[in-house]
Amino acid sequence: MGENDSSDFETWISNFCSLYGHDYYVEVGQDFIEDDFNLTGLSSIVPYYKEALDFILDLEPEHEIKIKDQALVQQSAEVLYGLIHARYIITKPGAQLMNEKYSKGQFGCCPRYACNGSKLLPIGINDTPGVETVRLFCPDCFDLYLPTSSRYLNIDGAFFGSTFPGFFIKMYGLDNPNLRPSDDLKIFGFKIHEGSNVGSRMKWLRATPSTDEELREFDEVD
Repeated sequence: MGENDSSDFETWISNFCSLYGHDYYVEVGQDFIEDDFNLTGLSSIVPYYKEALDFILDLEPEHEIKIKDQALVQQSAEVLYGLIHARYIITKPGAQLMNEKYSKGQFGCCPRYACNGSKLLPIGINDTPGVETVRLFCPDCFDLYLPTSSRYLNIDGAFFGSTFPGFFIKMYGLDNPNLRPSDDLKIFGFKIHEGSNVGSRMKWLRATPSTDEELREFDEVD
């Protein structure tokens, strides 16, 4: 391969991330992918794992792939890359790349007026591929939204994972305790609905008089 050919070569990863509707993704570092520890458990999830990994790393396959299997291997490569991507973005280098997109507002802004255009973050509500598509998480109101553009509606949520926003918020100091309930009450592991009389929106039901004036008003009502 000549010098010009080498400079024009586009990696599988670069090509994948440049596809239409793939601009939520960042390019995972090759060193990260080549570290077997980072891929633990993925071989049991992704069919054609070895061949898919060779695709991602632009390596020649050890055995010739049959024509009828090539589309399946390509599909497996996309799933494998997505699952690796979910792990990469909860590392410092991966989060830094995601922050570049976040800072530019590439994931969109919260539609709620009270959030003042707070930038959104991608999140998976299920870490198993093929179950749920990607959602967008607001660090201010803590609500989830569907992408407004149809180009992102088929992106698998597992390719971003359920832990990414929490990691990102802590890493970049976006956590605002004034914008979320101070009491995160649960019963048998289930979060109490905020509309309940012990929920976050009904604090007035649990309020007690704290000043002499409030005590007088309370006695008058009684």
